Amino acid sequence: MKVKSTLVTLALFSTAEAFAPTTRADLQVPTKLYQNVLDGRKIGGEIKPINDFILVKIVGEKEASDGGILLAGSAKVEKTRGTVVAVGPGKTHPETGRLVEIPVQPGEGVMYGQYDGTEIEVNDKPHMLIRDDNILIKYSGEKLTLDSVDVLRDRVLVQIDDDEQATAGGVILATSKTQESRASTGTIMKVGGGAMAGDGTLLPMRISVGDKVKFMDFAGNEVEIEGEEYSVVRMGEIVAKF
Repeated sequence: MKVKSTLVTLALFSTAEAFAPTTRADLQVPTKLYQNVLDGRKIGGEIKPINDFILVKIVGEKEASDGGILLAGSAKVEKTRGTVVAVGPGKTHPETGRLVEIPVQPGEGVMYGQYDGTEIEVNDKPHMLIRDDNILIKYSGEKLTLDSVDVLRDRVLVQIDDDEQATAGGVILATSKTQESRASTGTIMKVGGGAMAGDGTLLPMRISVGDKVKFMDFAGNEVEIEGEEYSVVRMGEIVAKF
């Protein structure tokens, strides 16, 4: 009888505990129902780019003026630098379906064209969603230096010649600095790894660091690095080397 009495007592205690009023301490309320704010709207979870898009936090105007700034003629262009926050998985090659991975990682700095991408606001901070092909150069650290920058894929970094340059044979190549065109000769300072073919191999770059080149008028995007003028040009826009 003593054992039976004990069991009854335990059962009554468990029943009473189950129906006891719930206190505030018993409730486990999530501390962050919304993690981010996108264009003024609270959203759950992180913002994840898809395909070949990249989420970039825009560098402030004052910070951008300390390093390289994209140039359009003689005018300085704002909102063309930033830090990579997140990247998509990449895009598939249209012929083979092979995944072409994005060549930058979160934390790296990038420079992109003035009219590239879509501007959004994340947690009251300006950001851009750009495609990986919009990236002109990537860099490490806070400031642009020649040692810290790299070009991607089929792009090259050319140091622009200010004056007319003579070849070894005495031929003068004008830099074409007129109102109708821009400087289009210079010295190769950085060479990308090459564009990716359908089978995943990189197409060869037919130029090397130190080569002097002539590229199409109006080709490339001008950038300023440590007070020097450079142009980011695609391999297909180079017409001659000397």
